[in-house]
Amino acid sequence: MAAGTTQASATLSAEATAGLGLSTDGNQFLSFTLGEEHYGVDILRVQEIKGYTAVTRIPNTPGFIKGVLNLRGTIVPIVNLRSKFGMPEVEPTMFTVIVVVVVRDRIMGVIVDAVSDVLDIAAKDIQPPPQFGTNVDVSFLSGIGKCGDKLVSLLDIDRLLTDGDVQALTEAAA
Repeated sequence: MAAGTTQASATLSAEATAGLGLSTDGNQFLSFTLGEEHYGVDILRVQEIKGYTAVTRIPNTPGFIKGVLNLRGTIVPIVNLRSKFGMPEVEPTMFTVIVVVVVRDRIMGVIVDAVSDVLDIAAKDIQPPPQFGTNVDVSFLSGIGKCGDKLVSLLDIDRLLTDGDVQALTEAAA
């Protein structure tokens, strides 16, 4: 009888999970916006979300590197994703945050316009990024996820920055 009870519990758990909109065959992504566009990053790569605060600028760094921030004794380089993506910069709002992520075994922060929520996107709802030819680099996208009626560009956080970018970030934090 215990086996029957366990089976019933497992079925109930799966039904409860489905009722909550959680997917057991997909991935979880922290979603955020830059302008009108929706992006997502693997939730396992996110360490924390911090309210926007001024950062210390570092001279002679690429324009997309906003500066560094002291996060509980650790110097964390901060990247402005708008600048990195070639979008116009805007003044921070009360929704602007710094998402602290792990990139290639290093901690860094990315400035985003607003964090939306955590999305469960089933593997079947993730398509490979479109190919635009050699003039457009989409190597930093792991895919395009379909979530309801919106599309979410899923970032491959390790490929978002080039080796040169990572070197500049490392030097900025040192």
